[in-house]
Amino acid sequence: MTDPQQPSPTDRSDADDVEQHAGLKCAAQPGSPCRSRGGAVASAHHTRRFTMVPRLKKALRVPTPADRGPGRPWRPGTPSPIDPDLPSADIRIGYARCSTLGQERDSQLDALSKHGIPRDEIFSEKTSTRLRVRPRCEGALRTAREIKAHAPHCRVVLTVYEMKRLGRGAAELTALADHLTAHGLALEMLAGPLPGIYDPTGPGKLLFAFFAAMAKTERENIRESTPEGLDTAARKGKHGGRPPVITDDMLHTVLRRRAGGESVEQIQPDLIIPTGTRKGQNPSVASIYRALAEHAKRGACPEAVEQAHADFAALRAGGVPGPRPAIPDRTSL
Repeated sequence: MTDPQQPSPTDRSDADDVEQHAGLKCAAQPGSPCRSRGGAVASAHHTRRFTMVPRLKKALRVPTPADRGPGRPWRPGTPSPIDPDLPSADIRIGYARCSTLGQERDSQLDALSKHGIPRDEIFSEKTSTRLRVRPRCEGALRTAREIKAHAPHCRVVLTVYEMKRLGRGAAELTALADHLTAHGLALEMLAGPLPGIYDPTGPGKLLFAFFAAMAKTERENIRESTPEGLDTAARKGKHGGRPPVITDDMLHTVLRRRAGGESVEQIQPDLIIPTGTRKGQNPSVASIYRALAEHAKRGACPEAVEQAHADFAALRAGGVPGPRPAIPDRTSL
């Protein structure tokens, strides 16, 4: 004999199916509508609550029926039992991460959004996997644990674009697998070597550890190949860092005009920086003296080195460099 107070399976409304679950955002009990921040009955059910219902998981909005009193002071309702014949739903928690490039994160957000996770509910951050603390990742795991505690019959899935979004170290990824296993959470990857959903228990855990080891090996390979690439670029004359303020052409001009008897202070206003953040400005007098000292050192002329250092020391002491003695020109640019 059926209870006349409970709606029959054919009479169940969207609100009935939604309200058999607890409200995660507003802490509404089963059988009650969602609450607004002001404590009134919300005009629509919160997204994370109605996505627990398989047929409503892709809905954009589930309005609260008039008999619940939208906009009126909230009152707890009569808890309704969970329908045992209702199939369990997959609740996905999306996480996206990138180190430096925003475009890479945008592509992850697009992929997760197309997979049925609302873009505004994806936990996203820009941080390196080298950092031990990643607040948005911790937030995604915390939300997944809370949902699993409120809806144990549902499969809660942490969804990422690919495995390296979670971490690169074998120890870190293995600890994550243990965490997912302890709380009954599944992991889903949309791309990479292991696309699909799997629960890291038994053989799944071993496979997870295997790919963690591969990720560690890949990181070590990158670490080894980076110095090799820098050495190859250096042999080709390509050096990293900011462009020099005093270029070879500017230094050649300074040397030629100083040989004609002009001082650095007279030459400095005529020099223009061609590149960098100070493009179009005049170099400082200290930069010119520093470039002269480095040039003299490269030329291995003791007299020029001594004179250049003396000029630079006098400038730093607030004085004026003395007259420049005749020094044999042993170097050329």
